Amino acid sequence: MSASDDVVIVYVPRDSAAKSVGADAVAAGIAAAADRPVHVVRNGSRGMLWLEPMVEVSTPAGRVAYGPVAPHDVEGLIAAGMLDGAEHPLRLGPTEEIAWLRDQTRVTFARVGVVDPLSAEDYAAHGGLAGLRRALSLTPAEVVAEVTESGLRGRGGAGFPAGIKWKTVLGAESELKFVCCNADEGDSGTFADRMLMEGDPFTLIEGMTIAAWAVGASEGYIYVRSEYPDAVDTLRAAIDTARAHGWLGKRVLDHDFSFDLFVRVGGGAYICGEETSMLDSLEGKRGMVRAKPPIPALEGLFGKPTVVNNVLTLGSVPMILADGAEAFAAHGVGRSRGTQVFQLGGNIAQGGIVETAFGITLGELVDGYGGGTRSGRPVRAVQVGGPLGAYLPTSQFDLPMDYEAFAAAGAMVGHGGVVVFDDTVDMAGQARFAMEFCAAESCGKCTPCRVGAVRGVEVIDRIVAGENRSANLKLLNDLCHLMTEGSLCAMGGLTPMPVKSALAHFPGDFGTTTEEKR
Repeated sequence: MSASDDVVIVYVPRDSAAKSVGADAVAAGIAAAADRPVHVVRNGSRGMLWLEPMVEVSTPAGRVAYGPVAPHDVEGLIAAGMLDGAEHPLRLGPTEEIAWLRDQTRVTFARVGVVDPLSAEDYAAHGGLAGLRRALSLTPAEVVAEVTESGLRGRGGAGFPAGIKWKTVLGAESELKFVCCNADEGDSGTFADRMLMEGDPFTLIEGMTIAAWAVGASEGYIYVRSEYPDAVDTLRAAIDTARAHGWLGKRVLDHDFSFDLFVRVGGGAYICGEETSMLDSLEGKRGMVRAKPPIPALEGLFGKPTVVNNVLTLGSVPMILADGAEAFAAHGVGRSRGTQVFQLGGNIAQGGIVETAFGITLGELVDGYGGGTRSGRPVRAVQVGGPLGAYLPTSQFDLPMDYEAFAAAGAMVGHGGVVVFDDTVDMAGQARFAMEFCAAESCGKCTPCRVGAVRGVEVIDRIVAGENRSANLKLLNDLCHLMTEGSLCAMGGLTPMPVKSALAHFPGDFGTTTEEKR
């Protein structure tokens, strides 16, 4: 983004989190109170949500940040010389030197907060389309090989290798293939998908277009949860812009390659985050889990071969093609390659987005980036991976954030959500919530999930009430085993994870006497 020398560029986030705390009023206030010509750019959030609305001013020395800026702060900031980057109690200093940002490794989120999300020129000026241009210079098989060699795994629950999924779709015989982006971000404590869609939608569009070229797809769909109206509007505007610039359509970047994208809005069902339920919903049906096989890569949307990846997976693809598989694989540990976008939420002092290589410890995230609890009380438990993820005690804060290490500890990284609880939390109540949540959100297709979750709530209630506690604890463990092994999908299969982890690490919370609670 550039402007003439006599116009000051000011950045105020358009991200939903920033807007919820007054960013629109701050932007309007700056435009009205400025003592010289200004150009207000509505960028994405840098991810430091406790500092929102965070205003950045472009100066000869770089961008300078101020925050959190309330609407009533604007006139004082302008008077103090904010437009020149002057000192003020709200001044955070040069944006890129803020420790929270400086120490991250931003790949998927490299442009979020930096660019105007709906400016095609801004996107291209900051490295956009380099991955797509290189992909179009390669054969589809070469693109699939690049993604495979990068070690990219699905940034969801299973962590399935993206390259293997793409290779299956490429090899499938069909005149029509699809690429579907699962943006039904329903896990508690997750918001990275929304922030990328609102802050840098062209990255997702580019990633999906590369995937389409790699597998031979001609249509793509982004399935967005209804609770994200700003993301829906931003995506649709970005898709229109991409079509107008020839990035989508009959001849993508003037190549003999046709691909177009469409946004579809879900109806608020958590189960539609499961890929086959999402496909049913896209087809206009009630979201119900499908039995596998056949897998979606062979019989997906409308029975055709379909790539299904989530936002962060597809958002990683442009960098892989632009910089090469080795550059991406250089980050991370073991079989967890590249970066993950961790989302810090719950009872935490400094909530927001941390993108860094796999291998950072849970403690470094919670205590280092997060600054401990917002309440100031000791951390007692952290749930990683959404409402079906395990509860981990502080004794496991040295656990590295990577797929295999978490699996070995009976936990999962999942979508990277990290929700913090202080020492006032009732872990028996949290275990009950997992079963209650499953009962409410189950699609109802399989008995272990549909009935097991209801019985789980009842059994936990009996345990907490002190009714034949030993027998009911055994019954709960048997029920968890049945749900894990017998459920059709991860909804019922993973619900026991938070329950069993709460039982293992916080057994006292399931007792009724003082001695048992100890």
